[in-house]
Amino acid sequence: MGDLIVLAVCLLALTVSSPVTAADQQHTASGSKGLVVSGRAAATAAGIRMLEQGGNAADAGAATLLALSVTQVGAFCIGGEVPVLIYDASKKDVRVLSGQGAAPLDTKAIDWYMANGIPSSDVRSAAVPAALDLIVTLLKLYGTKSFEEAVLPTLAILDAGGPTWYIDTSDGRRIETAHNWQAQLAVTFRKLVEAEHKARGSRLDRLQAVADRFYRGDIADALEHWYIAQGGFLRKADLAAHRTRVENPVHSGYRGYEVYKCGPWTQGPYLLETLRLLEGFDIKRMGFLSADYIHVVTEAMKLGLADRDEFYGDPDFVSVPMQALLSDEYARIRRPLIDMGTASLQVRPGDPDHMRPFKTPWPTPPAPGGTTTMCVSDHWGNVIAATPSGLGSMAGVAGDTGIIHGSRLVSLNTWKGHPDCIQPGKRPRVTLTPTLVLKDSQPVLAISVAGGDLQDQAAIQLILDYVEFGMLPEAAVPAPRFATTHHTGSFGQDKPKLGSLQVSERVDESVRDELKKRGHVLTTTRGGIGGVNMLFLDPTSKMASGAGPAAGRVD
Repeated sequence: MGDLIVLAVCLLALTVSSPVTAADQQHTASGSKGLVVSGRAAATAAGIRMLEQGGNAADAGAATLLALSVTQVGAFCIGGEVPVLIYDASKKDVRVLSGQGAAPLDTKAIDWYMANGIPSSDVRSAAVPAALDLIVTLLKLYGTKSFEEAVLPTLAILDAGGPTWYIDTSDGRRIETAHNWQAQLAVTFRKLVEAEHKARGSRLDRLQAVADRFYRGDIADALEHWYIAQGGFLRKADLAAHRTRVENPVHSGYRGYEVYKCGPWTQGPYLLETLRLLEGFDIKRMGFLSADYIHVVTEAMKLGLADRDEFYGDPDFVSVPMQALLSDEYARIRRPLIDMGTASLQVRPGDPDHMRPFKTPWPTPPAPGGTTTMCVSDHWGNVIAATPSGLGSMAGVAGDTGIIHGSRLVSLNTWKGHPDCIQPGKRPRVTLTPTLVLKDSQPVLAISVAGGDLQDQAAIQLILDYVEFGMLPEAAVPAPRFATTHHTGSFGQDKPKLGSLQVSERVDESVRDELKKRGHVLTTTRGGIGGVNMLFLDPTSKMASGAGPAAGRVD
């Protein structure tokens, strides 16, 4: 992978009814030999083990993701999604691996969705499972280890019988689901190892055999049987057609830094739009967590989110005016919409086609789960940031495979003509959104946030924490944050809560009073806003430091 590769990976993330996610417990670690921060100690240990055995960040990332898929079931699963941002220092090149599954190819299925809507969490809300192919692709393109080596720590966890997976039902009950799913999934993983052993040819051929058995072999047959039995629309043809796309990222500058995001099939580019607006304000002079600072960042995010909801969708299906949205001219005409004395109570997308500051937005016609996180670095300087999730499907385990699916199709809609309207084989416009920040062609930050619609709201603040206020991960991750739901919800298209602003109760009371005077509909939270992982890489010393829920380093 070259002397220095930074991978910023984002799998899947979910918002809940409130923009507050459990992110209070944070641990820090630093070192030059390798670092893993993830949502579970066992998953962190899996990644550390891979680094200790001579693997690089991609190998450790694959091992950590596999372990997270069984240690935080309900937050992430092997049937979920894994978008990835990759920086290769030897090539000075940033690429995207789009580990995002699509809607069924069958037009009759799409007709059903258009007539009946997209269910919130049954088998019909599942996109094609993408995590397994992404992990295999990560190993093929950037790793050095075999699938067997990457999955061994996960098999040990499954063979020990844990953890138990519970579903919280809509009527308040908590039920244990498929108590033997661990043994079933262990059998499935061993089938994949068997495919790797039996395949002839190169390491890449053997890894491809792993993906082929899952998506085009007997495991795909078992999944199709379950889809049919459960009344779902996915079929083996959908699985067989799935490949992890390699794409160009979207990027833009901020104060001499270059910020990279996945394309508009995620919400990521609106972070760049927001930073373009904020570059016209003296953020540092306003002061950290001052009323002016919170106000201007919130108002800029509202404008970026409005464009997200208006224009973003799978660029394989719709034309997204990304160049215009990130242009200097568009930022100049949109920036005056921010009134420093008054909070906006309107949804205000712009008109990039005609370079006008405002257009009438799409009307908004009148979802459960969880998220985890991951960041990894190795002694070569390779870094991965990941935000895995399975979007809390209640569909159960797929037959005797042990495979659990997500419910990502809820991030599509059924509004004819909208960029994110469901179509055969279309990727949903997802919230999962890794961030990679470079300075002088060298990576300095990798950021991953759990929390659906607030992921990039927290990521924006982490970037500002570092660029404007010089805060490293150990200070930025636990710092108070704020968020708005002044946008269309990404999980069922809930209407915007106009003027909403939620702030940590640690924000000074006088600041909160001033924000209320400016018209913000203010609420406070005791918990953390966004489940955050952040890695900083010192380009001079090559030391990495990170903060997140479960941190560990290679000694």
